[in-house]
Amino acid sequence: MKVEQVSQPSLVAGIRRLLNSTVGCRHDTATPRRERVFGMKFNRQSPLARKARRGFRGYPVATVAFYGPDDRRATKVAVGIVAADGAEPSPLERWVSTDSDVRSDPAIGVEILHFIEARGVKSVVMADRIIGCPHEEGTDYPEGQVCPQCPFWAHRDRWSGNVLH
Repeated sequence: MKVEQVSQPSLVAGIRRLLNSTVGCRHDTATPRRERVFGMKFNRQSPLARKARRGFRGYPVATVAFYGPDDRRATKVAVGIVAADGAEPSPLERWVSTDSDVRSDPAIGVEILHFIEARGVKSVVMADRIIGCPHEEGTDYPEGQVCPQCPFWAHRDRWSGNVLH
């Protein structure tokens, strides 16, 4: 990259510092920290997300799914333990919060970690988004219908979040 000669030495020095500081960096260091827009919900990664990031390390596997009335606030988390390949999740535990997002509730996070550690889980699998309505079909509303309390999910693909036609 060729840098043109500029009459202000402080500007050139600033550009050189900026270029040197961004070489080899994978994150956006060109934008000042206070102006960066974070794509994540939290500044720090939760212990649960760190376990999921480690990848498959064997069975038993904990599956973690977040549910909410829309794609911004999770009001329910379901955690199932899969003991072996092809087995059904058992036990399955659910946590619900009406006033806060379960992803940022420290008490629920600690309970989930205790639940997982008590069962000797080696791997954690977790969706990177809220995957649907927190109400259960057949229990909270009739089978084959859409949830009357969560119109956001009525015509959406729960895995991509795209509106279905």
